[in-house]
Amino acid sequence: MAEAPAPVKPRRVNLRTPEVMSLVQAQVESHYRSRVVDYIRHSGHSLTAADMTVKLAKAFGFCYGVERAIDLAYAASKHFTDRNIYLLGEIIHNPDVNEQLAEMGIKSLHKDPSGYDLSHLSEEDVVIVPAFGAPVDTMAKLKDLNCFLVDTTCGDVMSVWRRVRQYHKERVTSIIHGKAWHEETMATSSRALGDDSSGHYLVVYNLGETDYVCNYIRQGGDKNEFLKKFEGAYSPGFDPDQHLRFVGVANQTTMMRNETEEVQRRIKQAIVDRYGEQQLNEHFRFFDTICGATQERQDALKLMLDEPMDLLIVVGGYNSSNTSHLAEMGEAKLPTYFIKNASQMESPGLIRHFDQHHQKEVETQDWLPTGKVVVGITAGASCPNNVIEESIAKLYQFRGIEVLNLIPESARA
Repeated sequence: MAEAPAPVKPRRVNLRTPEVMSLVQAQVESHYRSRVVDYIRHSGHSLTAADMTVKLAKAFGFCYGVERAIDLAYAASKHFTDRNIYLLGEIIHNPDVNEQLAEMGIKSLHKDPSGYDLSHLSEEDVVIVPAFGAPVDTMAKLKDLNCFLVDTTCGDVMSVWRRVRQYHKERVTSIIHGKAWHEETMATSSRALGDDSSGHYLVVYNLGETDYVCNYIRQGGDKNEFLKKFEGAYSPGFDPDQHLRFVGVANQTTMMRNETEEVQRRIKQAIVDRYGEQQLNEHFRFFDTICGATQERQDALKLMLDEPMDLLIVVGGYNSSNTSHLAEMGEAKLPTYFIKNASQMESPGLIRHFDQHHQKEVETQDWLPTGKVVVGITAGASCPNNVIEESIAKLYQFRGIEVLNLIPESARA
């Protein structure tokens, strides 16, 4: 009997050689570093001139996972100079970064409801997996293609994957607090199915959906109504009457910690109400998988919002989950403008910003007060410092000031 062929493994290359990474560091720094932001960060996170004070949150911008993903993408362009390089969707949710990668010749593979179109790829091609990760079936196809693989998946995301895989082994349904349409949650959901695809998951987006699930756990309900309400957010064959009996909570790493904790608390209480305190450990699991960088930026903004400010600018991609939550926090306290970059600030009398409630850009007139004003600025974990600098520079341009003239000559080098 002939031996079965050895399984094909995606070809991986060590891109973190000293030679490649020295080139990467120089290029990344030239594209994304900001002397202005560095100076403000090391000078008390505040800059004042012409009656305008700009305050930076204590934590903002690129996190380690994002920096690593960008470094690996740049390294791929340095190493694979004679091959086609493709990216699954976006490396991170920031338009400026993704446009920069496109200018470097990295081609984006867009996703439709059936998944990524990989039909034209060959083993000679290079594929970059973004920081959010990719679904199991996509990774399996890449493995079969035997192409070169550059996997930039964030370690915090992989920690969630380990948790939902464990839930599957224990025959526990993963209830994932996240956005069912987000790349990270889609990748996590696919891991909850397990290698045999027999596992189950349910994605809840907010506390309203959580309460609906809790009520069903306590007293049952209309199964068809449940399945219609959560269409597209549960595993194949999911039956709420069967698969909500043993549950474990996980989350998209960029959700609000306090909301995830409340999701966990409410589901835990529903399980206690249904099965009793003594049966809790049999029917319920939970593990904290919120990204540390996400929490750090939320905590920093919370502190800044306790300070006197006239308005807040949140800079980042409109499809960035962690950035959108920063905007939500600001909106609850003071006028907040969620912009993708400085070009949205057209004049002191007009700003174009993203309305999350209606999922579209809107315009606001007379948004920047005259006279003495304090402007807070923060940015999500996927926003580079140069984009933040451009936003600060635009604010001071409105007062007739060149921001570089506000920092010492020694800080501009």
